[in-house]
Amino acid sequence: MLRESFAAIVARNETWTGKSATEPYEAGWASEAVVFVRALKPVTGKPGRARIEISPDGMRWAPEGTEFDLPTEKDGIGFARVERFGTWLRVAADLPDGAAVTVLVTLHLKA
Repeated sequence: MLRESFAAIVARNETWTGKSATEPYEAGWASEAVVFVRALKPVTGKPGRARIEISPDGMRWAPEGTEFDLPTEKDGIGFARVERFGTWLRVAADLPDGAAVTVLVTLHLKA
């Protein structure tokens, strides 16, 4: 049986500083996701780590527990794999003062 899959862009050419997050994405049909964050421009400072967040309604968020390093140079990629996440997903980060990264964030989902 061929598994259903889909890729969704949830942030494109957004510069993350301070508290940042992608748009929520409804993916209740999927059983697993791989999240990729790519730096589109040179990175300022050390952006740190991002985290996967889940939500019952797409408005209130809780950390899922998965964290990963944000890219530290142009065209660098950070990623995370998650399963059993319910319906709503997003990527969030709290960048330290002076850090900035312009991102392309994609969700790769499989049923």
